Amino acid sequence: MTAKTLRSRATVVFLGLLILSSITIHAQPGRRVVSKLDARLSEKVRKGDGGITRVIIRTTSDGLPRLTNALKAKSRQIRLVHASINAVTTQVGVDELEGLSELPFVESISTDAVVKANQTSTADSTLRGTLGLSAQSRSGYGVGIALIDSGLEAGPEFGWRIGDFYDFTHSGIKTAPEDEYGHGTHVAGLIAGDGDLSGSRYRGVAPKARLVGFKVLDENGAGYTSDVIAAVEFATKHKSRLGIDVINLSLGHPILEPAESDPLVQAVEEAVRAGIVVVAAAGNYGVSTVTGQPGYAGILSPGNAPSAITVGSVRSFETNTRGDDRVASYSSRGPSWYDGEAKPDLVAPGHGLVSVAATSSTLYTNNPALRVDTAYMRLSGTSMATGVVSGAVALVLEAHRNAFPNTPLLPNAVKAILQYTALPVLDEHGVGYDYLTQGAGSVNPAGAIELAARIDTSMPLGSMWLTSNVDAWTAIDGQILPWAASVIWGDALSEGPAPFFNELAWTQNIVWGSNIVWGNNIVWGNNIVWGNNIIWGNNIVWGNSLVGASNGSSTTWGMAADGPSSTTWESLDGSLGASNVVLTSP
Repeated sequence: MTAKTLRSRATVVFLGLLILSSITIHAQPGRRVVSKLDARLSEKVRKGDGGITRVIIRTTSDGLPRLTNALKAKSRQIRLVHASINAVTTQVGVDELEGLSELPFVESISTDAVVKANQTSTADSTLRGTLGLSAQSRSGYGVGIALIDSGLEAGPEFGWRIGDFYDFTHSGIKTAPEDEYGHGTHVAGLIAGDGDLSGSRYRGVAPKARLVGFKVLDENGAGYTSDVIAAVEFATKHKSRLGIDVINLSLGHPILEPAESDPLVQAVEEAVRAGIVVVAAAGNYGVSTVTGQPGYAGILSPGNAPSAITVGSVRSFETNTRGDDRVASYSSRGPSWYDGEAKPDLVAPGHGLVSVAATSSTLYTNNPALRVDTAYMRLSGTSMATGVVSGAVALVLEAHRNAFPNTPLLPNAVKAILQYTALPVLDEHGVGYDYLTQGAGSVNPAGAIELAARIDTSMPLGSMWLTSNVDAWTAIDGQILPWAASVIWGDALSEGPAPFFNELAWTQNIVWGSNIVWGNNIVWGNNIVWGNNIIWGNNIVWGNSLVGASNGSSTTWGMAADGPSSTTWESLDGSLGASNVVLTSP
């Protein structure tokens, strides 16, 4: 491993007038101070929109009290305080945004965007056989998973394994488990359902894992970013008391700003620094609804969080064999807007998966075609794939704890193990999908368990921590399948045995992809289609900076400051900012 100078990024610095004795929120007439605003807020300011908008304002480490005083002086109510990221959620006038941008202690102002669940309505297969897991495989016993979603409906599939439940659509009150929409219960079943109502046919990946529920989405599958941040902060602060090892985020919103200023991304990074493995959905924006062609850069926030495990979706076609698997067309491809990072990190079965139904929920009631028997339903999407990977993480943690109970396996090491043991996915022509489509490959829990059980995390930094040799392949359905045997670190690819050593990369407080790197930068090739903002066209030219703009036939990744506009995303899902999820067949 060699040291790497941090990749240079363009920084726009605004030198505003500092008035310490009397701070005003209103800017000087005619000014257009948008350097601290995300894309949506910048657009509102440029258009001269009026009205009130919900925002998340991040400050310097000592700026929170000063911002609070400035907002109170203008009679602006503070809805939430996000202490871990020095931020508040509030409502302000669009005409006040420029003035807020001028305050020296304000670092960024972000839209309190609507986050949505990421599922569709089409059909496929059973789960554990596809993953190569037998009845004797690990079960996730003793591992705690925080489900931040639409809720969780109690029942025989989960039994005593549901711990505390908090409703962050109502200020985080502790209450009995519920799920008005039904998405969270379905994801929870994929993670940890024990298949009690189906004779174990529809058993989750980690059927003995514990669940802690956090409701952040309403009966229509939508909610505010600030509520998700509040739930992530709470889970992080109380991880020891609640026994939380993993956070599942099967939701997201369009990326509107760089990761370093995105408040949801920063909350996720804080959780990872606290030792929690965070698994996030890539999004279901991999195909143009107009042309039907694949497109890139559809990753959602917080899937752009560097240290999160971001997951795309695979179709397994109701077979256990991996040879017929395909990356689902709707699965969002990378790279991430603004930062140009390689995402997703992995893909996993996510298409047509049967799992537990919340039988009084909106999804179950309004979509009879999705029902399976009387207690289950079938859904597709990166939400489902994310649940599968969260379950796989639970198996990995259980296997390592049983082998080495005194030293933990930290989040970056878990991510590296999952990538290294992943199984490459081939398209219908027998050609491997590119890294921006499948990440390192499809999750391989059986291989990840085998590797994790041989990693002695008590070994000194820089030494080999593998206690015995492993064969870099897994047998599934009678086939010998080679592992990817690579790790994608930021925008570079390591094809050596990096996870066999206790590297600095796997320690605490290292942001994935930063400071250190090994291997070569990834060359994406010319098979990547692109287009008009997201133009669905021919190819792109890869650069080392911010996401750029298209000339109609190709895209240069250069110094452009703007990401996808609101209209771009509206053309993709038709419902940006609406309080519903549209079920479509990809």
